[in-house]
Amino acid sequence: MAIDRVSWDYYRTFLAVLQTGSLSAAARSLGLTQPTTGRHIEALEDAFGAALFLRGPQGLLPTDKALSMRGHAETMAAMSSSLSRIASGDMTDVRGTVRISAAEVIAVETMPKILAELLEKHPGLEIELSASDAVEDLLQQEADIAIRMVRPVQAALVSRRVGVVALGFHAHRSYLDRHGTPQSTAELSAHRLIGFDKQLAYIRDLLKARPDIANIHFNVRADSNLVQLAAIRAGLGIGVCQTSIAARDPDLVEILHGALGIGLETFVVMHESLKTTPRYRATYNALVDGLAATVAR
Repeated sequence: MAIDRVSWDYYRTFLAVLQTGSLSAAARSLGLTQPTTGRHIEALEDAFGAALFLRGPQGLLPTDKALSMRGHAETMAAMSSSLSRIASGDMTDVRGTVRISAAEVIAVETMPKILAELLEKHPGLEIELSASDAVEDLLQQEADIAIRMVRPVQAALVSRRVGVVALGFHAHRSYLDRHGTPQSTAELSAHRLIGFDKQLAYIRDLLKARPDIANIHFNVRADSNLVQLAAIRAGLGIGVCQTSIAARDPDLVEILHGALGIGLETFVVMHESLKTTPRYRATYNALVDGLAATVAR
């Protein structure tokens, strides 16, 4: 089979095998039979004249050829998903699918209320919510609209700054009842602290302004901000979370009010080519209004 005649279905199967590590798991995820999945991979290997996977103790291992193809296959998958969303929509009415990308904490703690109001107003909408701290690429159409904690710089993107998400040290009352309340940042070292295992880029940027806390030792560590928030709520110790989220729970107490002095600039972003389509525009506006109401200007 010539490379230019390879079906997209084969690349979709290839990507599923890469992600799952086996023909059977890929078949289940795609709703195919295992023999069909195997034939798709064989057809790709025939077209490219090279093996794509080797069998190992842990399953199918991708070859260098397969790894070099991965990014292109992921781009094709994103484009296919975007085309499906476009085809699902109505160009004159607020109807169809919109994919939104947001950080875990925003997606879990803030987005549901905003989306509930949006869908009550526009019941023809269908929402795909990608909850991840990874930045999905709007230019590659991995998402239609994104909530970003960094200012977008690409000229092809439309963005609206909705404010600054204030951060602060917080603890559950049960922890403070047992261990007391620190009265200075120096006293934090005597407490059980909850924080990150790995410093993401935005965390490093934030901590440049606070070298006095940049080297704090965390007794409970997690890469997920959502896990850190759950740990604070469970009374494991003192951690950093959004003050607007903590304010909803009377048992979460801000420690050393204002001492952290840092926040996350927040933007709602979409590709400029989507701004005249009713469903994207309505969703974008709802996110701007909803988020602006929850963060400080």
